[in-house]
Amino acid sequence: MTKTTLTDAIKQRLEKSEKAFIPYIMGGDGELREQIIFLQKAGATAIEVGIPFSEPVADGPTIQRAGERALQSGVTLRDILDELSAIRDELTVPLIIMSYINPILSYGIEAFAKACKNSGVYGLIVPDVPLEESELLKKIFIGTEVALIQLVSLTSSPARIKMIAAASEGFIYAVTVNGITGVRDGFDVQLEKHLKHLKDMSPVPVLAGFGISTPEQVRSVGSIADGVIVGSAIVEAFHREELDNIKELIVASKKVLH
Repeated sequence: MTKTTLTDAIKQRLEKSEKAFIPYIMGGDGELREQIIFLQKAGATAIEVGIPFSEPVADGPTIQRAGERALQSGVTLRDILDELSAIRDELTVPLIIMSYINPILSYGIEAFAKACKNSGVYGLIVPDVPLEESELLKKIFIGTEVALIQLVSLTSSPARIKMIAAASEGFIYAVTVNGITGVRDGFDVQLEKHLKHLKDMSPVPVLAGFGISTPEQVRSVGSIADGVIVGSAIVEAFHREELDNIKELIVASKKVLH
């Protein structure tokens, strides 16, 4: 596999006239292996695994609570990577790690990169490291199969979008709201224009995330983007053991009007 692994997984979905669906789960909040296997079987394109952190500046209440539960049980980045490594032979979809920079620095960036290789991780999202400061990661991951995924906000300027698009690997993570993660009733009227502009600029697929929580939102936002990322609704459904809700969200990504 190469750094096109995530891109290829998304394109394979698009070739079937479906949209990519990437669920987010909090590592350590529930049985990690069971959640991953369930999501694979349900049809996830890739799976984003969050690393619990004490100061999650981008996370809304649902994901914050999940992170607190994981921290209270003593889960660390090392624990999560060890568990992913143990189940690697069972993985059929690429994994993405979403971590703030401090746990990675504590682990050691080079050691972290090696652990990702052994754990089926093909994407990395670090929301508190902007493009201008990403060299500390790039210089380590440039020779690996891990794609460094960039986030683009609704307020990003055309010049900044151009810079981010040029540096993007795997896919562009288009943030659909101004603020933290969490369930939303609706989205900014400019979202459609924003996503179309990103797709025109980007050499890799554009996936939309933050605030997407219902099958209707998966279909509506997915009709513009190349796919969606769903976090809070997935985390809450696992916590409440409402697995049918997760299946409905994934099924919706396969029935998007183009």
